[in-house]
Amino acid sequence: MKSKRCDWCSDDPLYVKYHDEEWGKLVENDRKMFEFLVLESAQAGLSWITILRKRENYRKAFAKFDAKKVVNFDSADVERLMNDPGIVRNRLKINAAISNARCFLDIQKEFGSFCAYLRSFLPKGQPIVNRWKTIEEIPPRTELSNAISKDMKRVVF
Repeated sequence: MKSKRCDWCSDDPLYVKYHDEEWGKLVENDRKMFEFLVLESAQAGLSWITILRKRENYRKAFAKFDAKKVVNFDSADVERLMNDPGIVRNRLKINAAISNARCFLDIQKEFGSFCAYLRSFLPKGQPIVNRWKTIEEIPPRTELSNAISKDMKRVVF
């Protein structure tokens, strides 16, 4: 029996694989979490499938999403990335990925891991399971996402 997929999931094999293997799954690995932070920052204003198609290129371009390496990227690395056709060549997004690596590492230092930091916002540290029936029900943000965003800004400044 074929499982029901979310309305946003097209029949593109990358989307199907992402939906079935990653979407809504608990992430307890900081490197994977940093990967999503970089990819989702790159996605702003673009479709997620565009980023999924460039994912392997991002993995190569951003040191396999090793925040300890990305934080040390310098202006030469920024120029290298600006010339990499395999990623979104937007200077602001590239600089954000490097800046986010610093914030990510600061949060790791404070909480032991980035995943532990995110869990600290959850009721009893447990994942929230939503039961949306249609894509229209899904809010663009929630009180929880607003609280996390506000706190992450604390780390940046």
